[in-house]
Amino acid sequence: MHDQPKYEPLEKSRFFTDQQASRPLVAGTVARGQLHDDAQFYTGKDGARMVEAFPVAVDMNLVRRGQERFNIYCTPCHSALGDGNGMIVQRGFRRPQTFHQPRLRNAPPGYFYDVITNGFGAMPDYRAQIPPYDRWAIIAYIRALQLSQNASHTDVPAAEMQRMQAEPEQPARPEQQPPAQEEHAPSPVPRPRGQAGDQPR
Repeated sequence: MHDQPKYEPLEKSRFFTDQQASRPLVAGTVARGQLHDDAQFYTGKDGARMVEAFPVAVDMNLVRRGQERFNIYCTPCHSALGDGNGMIVQRGFRRPQTFHQPRLRNAPPGYFYDVITNGFGAMPDYRAQIPPYDRWAIIAYIRALQLSQNASHTDVPAAEMQRMQAEPEQPARPEQQPPAQEEHAPSPVPRPRGQAGDQPR
């Protein structure tokens, strides 16, 4: 049962003239799910230009998905903050550039999609590991990281700012100390008879 009578990928075949069991696609056909007719979604480009807007709806579900995928694939090099000081960098791997520099903060989303898909410098491509939708999700989370590390009070919505200003400031609570334990005099311990120092009766 270990070696079943069937063709496996890349296995040699005696039936076909090219001796390859894996057959090429039939000319003029597209496999199911492989049409990829939305160039902006699948390439991050509009012609030769990187897309400036996300080709998917950006909402909290997308950002949360991006955070999950980012933590899996990106943090070893880029770190959880995106500053390029990931764990393998701390062990000697080449450090990537921080996402928080002006050049990458101003880079269009299509640039990040292209880098994830095709790699850049020491970074390999992740097209086989990360599906297109998840690439856009990661980019949405990168944008959230960039905002979080470069935000100011002007980025807070006006209604939220008014709510925070209306709330009275809570006084700092002193650290609670455990109640002091009362000291008791040690109770006398009876000494067994028959030891040195015992007085006969």
